[in-house]
Amino acid sequence: SGAKVVVTDAANRHRIPNGLAEIVFVLDEDLGRELEKALTSYDVVDTAADDPAQLYYSSGTTGKAKGILHAHRYLLAHEEFEFCHDVREGELFHGSGEWAWAAGICPLLGPWRYGAVQFVYARKGGFDPEEQLHQLSKHGVQNMFTTPTALRAMTAVKDAGRRYPQQLRITCSAGEPLNPEVIRWFREQFGITVLDYYGLTESYPLCGNFPTVEVREGSMGRPIPGWDVAILDEDEQPLPAGERGEICLRARSNPHYPLGYWNRPEDTEEVFGGEWFHTKDAAQADEDGYYWYAGRADDVIISAGYRIGPFEVESACVEHPAVLEAAAVASPDPKRGDIVKAFIVLAEGHEASDATADDIKRFVRERHSAYAYPREVEFVADLPKTLTGKIRRVELREAERERKRASAPA
Repeated sequence: SGAKVVVTDAANRHRIPNGLAEIVFVLDEDLGRELEKALTSYDVVDTAADDPAQLYYSSGTTGKAKGILHAHRYLLAHEEFEFCHDVREGELFHGSGEWAWAAGICPLLGPWRYGAVQFVYARKGGFDPEEQLHQLSKHGVQNMFTTPTALRAMTAVKDAGRRYPQQLRITCSAGEPLNPEVIRWFREQFGITVLDYYGLTESYPLCGNFPTVEVREGSMGRPIPGWDVAILDEDEQPLPAGERGEICLRARSNPHYPLGYWNRPEDTEEVFGGEWFHTKDAAQADEDGYYWYAGRADDVIISAGYRIGPFEVESACVEHPAVLEAAAVASPDPKRGDIVKAFIVLAEGHEASDATADDIKRFVRERHSAYAYPREVEFVADLPKTLTGKIRRVELREAERERKRASAPA
């Protein structure tokens, strides 16, 4: 990225090679001393709306991460804090996303625009759902942004609502689809419905659920007011309700539209230069305009002619009491082309066995679909994820294809 300044702490200083940046601030060493010496007056640089402001890197869900350059105008388009969070002046706001990502920095900067007070705390080590709930309860957080990964981890905390009563007025989630059963768990424990919204590092939020509108659990909600979002076919033509297509944003129709990919002019022109920005996420709309996520466009499983979204299979799997997490991918099959295979992380107290696998298959088939259930189940200790917690289905899918290829008769 060509950064001139890197901020780190003493524990990670050794990971920054000398010469990588002009200045390296170590938070628990240099920064305090330097701030004491800093001038109290300074010259303000005159910037324009289209001047570069922030460089985010994508999470690398389907490939290598790309640097995405946003202009100063982009912050004004983070309208999730108005329409989804309904941020109010003076209330205590907390965003649990990592600051290295858009879903971490934006919940820090965005609520300030509406006068909120930020609650920030440094976690010791990895994410601890019980400690997170304790801190939220202790400090009386009223408005929170979090992620589906964090919410799913919280469901393992027993008697969470009784042990950690909350003052939360609004809780929103984004970063990946939120399973309906997690929404129900949070409502049972804390009395509020989590509002899920959707977008990408390139541009978000494209659509969301709002406190003033009916929430349909498992839906991504409706397009954000003022955003020209549509579900299109391969020819960039709008699709009617009920038909699955790709979520697209009309190019340059919103202040959040990025300047492009960092130092990748050809990719910038290919992705952002046309009439529509293609998210590569598949979805369908219902008659009332709610969007329903089906998975990455290249994650959709085609089995015996049926188009199956992995997320709907995963959500059905997670409703089984033995399942903590699930990922569904296509697995090559000589008869059907592909079949649905589920990789399952078991909940505490359950053992991997053929009987458990059969019970999960039966459970999903009876409650979800006779054709969109996992015909194969593999139990795993954990699922491959990006640094932001998104499941890397592409890694599971490629490994599965390689395994089937290696085991095929010569």
